[in-house]
Amino acid sequence: MTRFPLSSALLLLTAFSCAAASSRALHEATQQADAGDFLKAESTLGVAMKKEGSEVQRRVLDFERERLVRIRKDYRLTKPELFSELTNAVSNLTQSEFEQWLREGRFDSRVIDGVLRFVDSSVSNLFFRHSALNARRIKPRATEAKAQAFLENAMAIQSAARREGNPYVLPKRFRVTMSVTVKSNAIAPGEIIRAWVPVPRRYPFQDQFEWLGSAPPMLNLSAPTSSIRSAYFEQPAATNAATAFRMDYAYTAHGVWFDPQPGRVTAPDLRDPELKRFTAEGPHVIFTGKMRALSSELVGTETNAMLKARRCYDWISENIRYSFAREYSTLGNLSDYCLTNRYGDCGQEALLLITLCRLNGIPARWQSGWNLFPDAKTIHDWCEIYLAPYGWMPVDPYMGIYAMQYATSLTTDQKETLRNFYFGGLTQYRMIANSDHNQTLEPAKTSHRSDDVDFQRGELEAGGKNLYFDQFNYTLSREEISSEP
Repeated sequence: MTRFPLSSALLLLTAFSCAAASSRALHEATQQADAGDFLKAESTLGVAMKKEGSEVQRRVLDFERERLVRIRKDYRLTKPELFSELTNAVSNLTQSEFEQWLREGRFDSRVIDGVLRFVDSSVSNLFFRHSALNARRIKPRATEAKAQAFLENAMAIQSAARREGNPYVLPKRFRVTMSVTVKSNAIAPGEIIRAWVPVPRRYPFQDQFEWLGSAPPMLNLSAPTSSIRSAYFEQPAATNAATAFRMDYAYTAHGVWFDPQPGRVTAPDLRDPELKRFTAEGPHVIFTGKMRALSSELVGTETNAMLKARRCYDWISENIRYSFAREYSTLGNLSDYCLTNRYGDCGQEALLLITLCRLNGIPARWQSGWNLFPDAKTIHDWCEIYLAPYGWMPVDPYMGIYAMQYATSLTTDQKETLRNFYFGGLTQYRMIANSDHNQTLEPAKTSHRSDDVDFQRGELEAGGKNLYFDQFNYTLSREEISSEP
């Protein structure tokens, strides 16, 4: 039996007591926030922080307090404000119809300090989740040209891959300018701002990275195969003016299309630790009872890895609606959130597929950065799955959903063609910075991340404190140049 000196035993007892006290405070604050009393929850966490002796525990408590602040920012709209926004978006909307929608739970809402509030993307999400309302949209969106462009791009890549016998085809070279700009007087003038900005990671289909310059000068560039590749900068905050970080680079990206055949697919060799780790649970990839039940329903007795993954992909494309998401840092389990609500954004949809694949022993991992497709530029997430003997291949659940539910101008066959392409295919119009989620920046950030799951918009801090998304702006422009560096 191991015996500790009295002083060591007291230290252990104190540590356990502090951890227990922090755990009780977290539980109490969670209950208070769930009941709508954010002020009390913030107070509970603040008191616990003052009593906490462990820096690690204080950081946990501080992040939970910060999470409440972020949730407030996401739930911006009061009921009258939501109705006002809706009347500018939906023709002939009446108060009684609005009340009916509230009873049906069409909007993400919660009580915060006695006021019923709605997430600020409620209007956009209404059209995504209830597509019949698009006929009443006051400012309808032209979607036919984009759907056709996606289809034509996919078919061109598919045709070239077949012709050349190579999954990586039709390269395009891009020149990119990305700026991250801290708002004027967001922090004290002269305070040193630390900034991390995403840059392209090396892949078999994305390479020939060329640094073209920056202002201020870059201080660090992550390794080409970093799972979260960034350029790092520092500069003092300007006086009564915005503080900008700007960088220019070029890179080459190929279109991707694998044509996996079930008869060739074999079980992955999970003796390889690099593969095995991508079959394990992790942040937002949790094998809940609900997830296991869905997996059993979808996969049944199927043993072929490709067919198992394809059943999950197809189910998501037909049963999950797209919705703009709350900030990822405010949600504890993104894959469960997506499954429970039957809607989510591209990253939540990707994590749902990743979780289902890993649950079935299929290595799956995150992939993200920017979608640079003409007239569709945005931050974007998807995933990769590993199928032997093909290796890692991209799968984009969002594009499967888009093809089957939102590309309404396409024929049934065209929708299937587009969905099929994005199970193993990818457009050249991507800038990929990340090959895993919940990764650590280089050099490490000392404050809480604005997005602790993904990395696309940039991360900033000053004086050891995070600069959240409402304190800076970000822009990315790209120009297609020659296919050679």
